[in-house]
Amino acid sequence: MKIRSTQETALDLVSLGECMVRLSPPGHGRIEFATSLEVWVGGGEYNVGYALARLGMRTGFASRLVDNPLGRLILNHGRAAGMNMNHVLMTKYDGVGKADRTGLNFTEVGTGVRASVTMYDRGHSAAMNLKPGMIDFNRIFAQEGARWLHTGGVFTALSEGTAGVVHEALTAARRAGTIVSYDLNFRSKLWKAEQAQKVTKNLLPLVDCLIGNEEDFQKVLGVQVHGADENLSSLDTRAYKQMVETVVKMYPNLQVVGTTLREVKSGLVNNWSAILWCDGKFYESRRYDNLEIEDRVGGGDGFSSGFAYGFLNGKSPQESVDLGAAHGALLQTTRGDTSQIDLEELMHVFHGGSARIKR
Repeated sequence: MKIRSTQETALDLVSLGECMVRLSPPGHGRIEFATSLEVWVGGGEYNVGYALARLGMRTGFASRLVDNPLGRLILNHGRAAGMNMNHVLMTKYDGVGKADRTGLNFTEVGTGVRASVTMYDRGHSAAMNLKPGMIDFNRIFAQEGARWLHTGGVFTALSEGTAGVVHEALTAARRAGTIVSYDLNFRSKLWKAEQAQKVTKNLLPLVDCLIGNEEDFQKVLGVQVHGADENLSSLDTRAYKQMVETVVKMYPNLQVVGTTLREVKSGLVNNWSAILWCDGKFYESRRYDNLEIEDRVGGGDGFSSGFAYGFLNGKSPQESVDLGAAHGALLQTTRGDTSQIDLEELMHVFHGGSARIKR
């Protein structure tokens, strides 16, 4: 990939999407019986920019928030990590959220045979009400300059307006020579597979790097993973490679395709790895067998930010997929959606370091 230089750009990566406030019972508690809730900030696209800021990269977030304490909670969260939040539109709060509000999600962290569960309360959010023309993407990509744009299917699914905004952003980024990554991130609670496929097929010709897991490719692109069992408890990399080859034939503009491989053994123990297709070749990451998980939410975003870090810093495809898998594994060792990982920790695991205590 031809990636713009740091000298000609103000930002290494811009994330476009919705950021929400997540409320979770402590530990592995149930929402129905909760007497207290932990407050976290996160969103599929936002998480990638936030993680890269934690790794020392120049990142920014483009979105729309309500100017009230919840909106400022998100704003302050991004700024605290060093994210540029200048392209977040702040809209006046009407006092009850009839026009615009901050999206919420309630998440239970599963354990054993009980899966993690997310319940959305995000209708009529400020980001959902974004429409083309509201954000000056020409300023972001052409005038100020950004090396990489990351967005995805969660934001696209929110409304007809956000789908239009994604198309607008991808067009402006491509015109400016900015690399575009798109995480398919299918959410059945937001849209049906038929609608996802109809909308996404018009976006993928503008994408350089495509990211997704087995369900994403099946639901959003209509491409099947042959040989996977119904519960995806055992995965064959050969089937994934066939799937990726099919997608690349459909969209020859794609330069990189990355997918995470997650074999769910229990709510807190997974086998974890990733594969990357780049320039006609496949690269497999180190496998993390029996990975002990604190909170699996955001693992895929950890992979996306890890491999973007690799390419933005001139690493090889093999190094980039290993960085993505290592970062995704590390991110799942902490609570919340967003990364609490720093560059030293990432490089320690990337280089094969163990969990031996550091004194």
